[in-house]
Amino acid sequence: MPVNNDQDAARLPAAVHDLAIRLGVQPDDDRGVVRLTQTGRMKRSLDASSWLGFTATQTISTRACEFDWRANAGPFGMISARDALDHGEGHFDILALGVIPIARAEHTPALVRGELMRYLAELAWAPGAILLNTSLRWRVDGPDTLTVSAGGGETASEVILSLDGDGRIVGAFAPDRPRSAAAPFLPTPWRGRFSDYRLHGGLWLPFAGEVAWDIDGKEVVYWQGRIDQWAAQTRESGARDGI
Repeated sequence: MPVNNDQDAARLPAAVHDLAIRLGVQPDDDRGVVRLTQTGRMKRSLDASSWLGFTATQTISTRACEFDWRANAGPFGMISARDALDHGEGHFDILALGVIPIARAEHTPALVRGELMRYLAELAWAPGAILLNTSLRWRVDGPDTLTVSAGGGETASEVILSLDGDGRIVGAFAPDRPRSAAAPFLPTPWRGRFSDYRLHGGLWLPFAGEVAWDIDGKEVVYWQGRIDQWAAQTRESGARDGI
C-alpha cells in the first residue's frame, strides 16, 4: 500500500521524514523489497591477518525488520555463509562445500539483537524503509545524528546514524552489539561506514561500505564491500529500477 504522506509526516520526527525525502524516497513508493549483489572481502576471524574475497546477494525488506544475506567466499567459493533475520528469528551459518558446518550461531535473543542492529545500520541501502517500516522508532540527537531502534525486551536494539554535509547516511554505530550469540555475549562497540553515493533510480545510495568492531580501544575492520547491482520491487511485481 502506498505511503500516506500526511500520516507519515505526523508519525516521524521532521528530521527523519526530511532524510527520507532527501534520499529520494517518494511518498507513494510501494517497493517493499530491495535486492542487491555485492563483491568484497572479509576476515574469517577478527585476529586473522588475511582476507577472503566474497560475492553475495541480499534482500532487505522495507516494511519489516527482515533481511537475508548469502555469500560465497574462499577458493572457488567453497565457503558459503548466511546471515539473516526472518520473522523475528536470526540466522548465522557458515558451511564448507555447501553441506559441512563450520559455524552455526545459537538461536538466542543476543543473535536477534545483533541481526536487528545490522538491519538498522543498513537502512542506507533500503531508504524506503525510513517511511514504510512503521516498527522503527526514531529520535533526533542533533543536526547530523539520528537514533533508530526496533524490537523490545531482550531483543531491543538501537543504532546511531550519522549524516554528512549533504544530509546522507555515512555512519552507523552501536555501543553494545553482541559479538557472540552464546554466553558470554561480549557486548562490543560496532560501526559501519558508507561512501561512494550515487543517484540511481531516483534514490541516493552508497555503493561502498565497511564494518568494524572496536576491541580494547582498537578498531578492527573485518568486512569491506561494494554494491554491484541494486533493484527494488513490490511484492506483487518484478524488479524495477535495477542496475
